[in-house]
Amino acid sequence: MELMSLLKEKQFSVYQCAKESHVPYTTLSDIVKGKTRIEKCTAETIYKLARTLHVTMEELLTECFKEDENAPNLRDFEIYKSNICHLVKDKGDIDFIIDILKENQIRTYWERQWYRESFYLLAMVDYLSRENGLPLCNDYEDIRNCTLPEPLYPWDVVLAAKLDDSLDRKEQCLKEAIPEFLRFNIIESEIRNVC
Repeated sequence: MELMSLLKEKQFSVYQCAKESHVPYTTLSDIVKGKTRIEKCTAETIYKLARTLHVTMEELLTECFKEDENAPNLRDFEIYKSNICHLVKDKGDIDFIIDILKENQIRTYWERQWYRESFYLLAMVDYLSRENGLPLCNDYEDIRNCTLPEPLYPWDVVLAAKLDDSLDRKEQCLKEAIPEFLRFNIIESEIRNVC
């Protein structure tokens, strides 16, 4: 929940909250004014505020970790990616490619406007084809000419960047990204690393 809304709901002024929580007034004022992001505060500061406002630390931080509107189901997409990687591991590269192409899942997802899923599946098929010395399937050239408008990073990288923007995790992931996925603006580097 946004801190200012929470203060109003609990009928606290910034000064009262600072005094009761023992969080410096300037720190609290900067958070409320948007000069400081609450997720950048120390765990101690967040704990003190949460305790004073009678909410959990998670509730206090919820607002800053909301997924953006371009990726309303990013966690669901992470599960989808994991399922595809497990499928590759279970079936093997060649059988996976054959099954996906035979079932025409890439086109089905595309027609449903499930672009992330369609791109991911096509990137996987293209990558596995390259790895196994197979030619690309020509049925999807129209899809290959499209891309996501914004880079789609793995969820753990997005969270790490929000917690500490000094981390160069995004830059590192971009360098390690598999070209077939990067073509569609999907940052993916670990398709074989599944349990």
